[in-house]
Amino acid sequence: MPTDRSLLLKLYAISTVLAVVILGPMLRSLCGGRYLLYRDAVSTPRSYVTDTALGVGGVPARSVPQDWLLAVLTPVVDGGIVVVTLLAVGLVLAGVGFGRLAARVVPGSGHAGACVAAVVAVWNPFVAERLLQGHWSLLVSYAALGWLIVTVLDRPNGWRGWVVLATLFAWAGFTPSGSVLGAVVAVVAVVASGVSGHRGLAIASAWVVGALPWLVASLVGGATTTSSGAGVEAFGMRAEPGLGGLGTAAGLGGIWNADAVPGSRGVWWAGVATAAFVVVAIVGVVELWRHHRDSPVWAVFAGCAVVALVAVAAAATGPGESVLSRLVESVPGAGLVRDTQKYVALAVPFYAIAACAAVGALRRWVPAGFAVAAGLLLVVAPLPDLAWGVGGSLRTVALPDSFRQAAQVITADHGMVAISPPGQIRRFSFTGTPSLDPLPRMVRASVVDAGALTVDDVAVDPPSGRGADIDAALRAGGDPRRLAELGVGWVIVEGHDIPALLRTITPVMTHSDMTVVRIPGEIRDTGAGSGIRAAAWAAHLLWLATIVTGAIVAAGRSRATRSGRRFGELNPPVTAE
Repeated sequence: MPTDRSLLLKLYAISTVLAVVILGPMLRSLCGGRYLLYRDAVSTPRSYVTDTALGVGGVPARSVPQDWLLAVLTPVVDGGIVVVTLLAVGLVLAGVGFGRLAARVVPGSGHAGACVAAVVAVWNPFVAERLLQGHWSLLVSYAALGWLIVTVLDRPNGWRGWVVLATLFAWAGFTPSGSVLGAVVAVVAVVASGVSGHRGLAIASAWVVGALPWLVASLVGGATTTSSGAGVEAFGMRAEPGLGGLGTAAGLGGIWNADAVPGSRGVWWAGVATAAFVVVAIVGVVELWRHHRDSPVWAVFAGCAVVALVAVAAAATGPGESVLSRLVESVPGAGLVRDTQKYVALAVPFYAIAACAAVGALRRWVPAGFAVAAGLLLVVAPLPDLAWGVGGSLRTVALPDSFRQAAQVITADHGMVAISPPGQIRRFSFTGTPSLDPLPRMVRASVVDAGALTVDDVAVDPPSGRGADIDAALRAGGDPRRLAELGVGWVIVEGHDIPALLRTITPVMTHSDMTVVRIPGEIRDTGAGSGIRAAAWAAHLLWLATIVTGAIVAAGRSRATRSGRRFGELNPPVTAE
């Protein structure tokens, strides 16, 4: 009988192959000098720990703690390498994690079933559409879910078990949305395993530690914690051709941005692909019902999948949008659920289990190799354009010299940076696609952000706070005295439309596509206070320390297991036929 080690090697091998096939064009960045710049995905040579990176810059902490971690790592490793490496590792670990989960719940399906479960977790419309939207960091968080479920199901004991849980929650907490996903799957796993109240409290405390960076930033960062209801309709799930809302959600598709969709999901083929995907799940459900009826785990996660998919579909209806709008406008932090489609990820644990069971059913009629081939045919073939950067859409680019020059001339001791024209989204000639502006992540000083967000010319989040005042000052001509009062020491003008009142100041840098102006005189300090920065730093350092400690504990446990010793009851061996 193959060993656990053999199963893990197979899961890592197949997940690595999938990651390479998917990320092929982006792997050029590993040679250095090329960067991901596609919609929300931004990598830069180096970034800095500013108030914005800490999430205390007066805008919602949407990129906490990922921006801080990049700022810590990029002085040592080029940022283009860091981002693509994290994304690739995330896809690999997603496959391994969900493969382990499936093998634990349906051990009779053997290694073949676990490997197909890994493919389902990596090769699906959710992953494709999040890549096309640039949500690489959400996929890093997504990778923790399978591992987290297995750990909770194994009922970890002692301080080492708590550290492992906190580490997994911290990994899921690479983004705030990922932290929410981690909390939900942990609760579902608690229900499935019957964890006691005492252990439930331990799990809850581990989640808090993993979510500390964005929790602290939201509490002390000075940004509003509620959102505009206008974003609910803009970010609602979009039905695919011929499938309707529920059918689209069942196929793990339907991202709000129609431009962030693989070509095969935008035509009638989406129905064929979804049907193939659902066939695998149905065969798995029949197998689970016939041979694993007494197992609570798959049934509980089946219920989670049904609730999640129905809720996502319902949120895109008129009544659903009305309820959700009131929620995000009145409940702090509820804006995390505006992009409802991302929560179809909660169905992936069950789909992985069902796919594993389906292979187990086929193995009674055909050899394991044929069962795997059939599973792969129904999962991979219907979504061919996920390969090679989602049909070549995702690739890395070389940043122009002007970006590097601007980053070099701007210092951190002369106030904040304002960018003209205002707004986060740019369409650069060297990319040809819309993307976030990389400059805010490249300069040493905090970049002012009014928090404005526009989707299809609809102001989803209107400008607010000090950033709105600075944007207004720039549009009014850029009075240097007014900008200095607002704490702006630098203005970066992208393009040639320099605000009228700034033209009298000699630029510190002039390039064909960019100008940097240093506001003269004394600049008012309007940044976060030292106490707020210290709190944010402490939260981030504890988050990172948790991950490092967890890695050390896991490595020690691995060595102990290989030598025949065990401490605690963490992750008992997975059996497979």
